[in-house]
Amino acid sequence: MDVDPAFWRGKRVLLTGHTGFKGSWLALWLASMGAEVTGFSDIVPTDPSLFELARVGEDVRDLRGDVRDYEAVARAAQRAEIVFHLAAQPIVRRSFVAPRETYEVNVMGTVNVFEAARAVEGVRAVINVTSDKCYENREWEWAYREDEPMGGHDPYSSSKGASELVTSAWRRSFGLPLASARAGNVIGGGDWGEDRLIPDVMRAAVAGEPVEIRNPGATRPWQHVLNPLSGYLVLAQTLWSDVDAATAWNFGPPEGEAKPVAWIVERLDARWSGGLRWEHDAGEHPHEATYLKVDSSRARARLGWAPRWDLARTLDSIVEWYAALRDGADMRAVTLGQLDAFNTLTAQ
Repeated sequence: MDVDPAFWRGKRVLLTGHTGFKGSWLALWLASMGAEVTGFSDIVPTDPSLFELARVGEDVRDLRGDVRDYEAVARAAQRAEIVFHLAAQPIVRRSFVAPRETYEVNVMGTVNVFEAARAVEGVRAVINVTSDKCYENREWEWAYREDEPMGGHDPYSSSKGASELVTSAWRRSFGLPLASARAGNVIGGGDWGEDRLIPDVMRAAVAGEPVEIRNPGATRPWQHVLNPLSGYLVLAQTLWSDVDAATAWNFGPPEGEAKPVAWIVERLDARWSGGLRWEHDAGEHPHEATYLKVDSSRARARLGWAPRWDLARTLDSIVEWYAALRDGADMRAVTLGQLDAFNTLTAQ
């Protein structure tokens, strides 16, 4: 199944976390299909940001509030038919510094969104976007399926596992049309997140400086941000009329595209004009998993979903985006152009 623009035309969508990297791409996509998008976020989390560079606020009803404030969330959800919950404290390393905030936002914030959605009679689909880090990671060579135990070594991963348990409880206890979507290591143009590989590399590239890499041997399931976003949209389309879609779903790349950090940096180096310089940061760092993959067989078989951009096209698009920024291009036009290119391929 492909994303269906006709389905989204006129749909009333609440999107929490719309000012973040993933949220900005999703807000643009929904608006481009004619959805009526209400965005709910407390702040623009980075400077610079895709939200501001692509002028996402022109396309949505831009509400500011804290997901930990139930009354504010409830006001934002009043007319929603579909809810995408992306608001989160998304940084593993920050979770060591601010564990209480991490749990308050990622767990109780999720409870608030679910309760707000439950109070709206017209809600037909709720998608809770968590993370592939929700699994109890045993550093296995094989990929995790949706029924693997939840867990997490660090506060961030644990909070996402807890968010998944909340999702299951609200679905089973209250009959909410609720699904969870698990994806991680999404990359693409416009990412300026703290302690993330692509932002760190591309900031250094634009500045002509070396970048320090913490864990060059860590293997991750890299994928362009539009790949899992297409899965979230298809999942919502399915859940709208099929209650059996109210379950957990992985959205990840093919197994062969889980690559080490150093491999990604070397391919970006080959694509960036003038090359990149990087150094191994061998200092002390909080725990990070070395190996993580997810199995997306359920989404492929039951939703007809598949990633449309492979890793080579993904890395090309990243270099194109940041090179355009360096050269002073209109980044709204560049971002919408990449979205159009993705959709053209999807429709083939």
